[in-house]
Amino acid sequence: MRIALTALAIFFSLCTLAFGWMFYEHYWKWRNCFNELGRCFVPEISLVLTDDNFVWGLIAATSFALALLCWMWSRRLVR
Repeated sequence: MRIALTALAIFFSLCTLAFGWMFYEHYWKWRNCFNELGRCFVPEISLVLTDDNFVWGLIAATSFALALLCWMWSRRLVR
């Protein structure tokens, strides 16, 4: 059981990194560019971003919480 929880903690940690990177690339980097309609045109990559990409941050935070929870449960089983 401890190995499974540790594996889950590692998996959720990797998910945190991936979703955190998506949040940074699609929202945080361009947060000052959004207009009143919630859109941002990025001429360097010819792409229109919307402000609903903050969801990647919520998913990253949830993954982080799950990783922490699995890690704490795996440490509790040791004692």
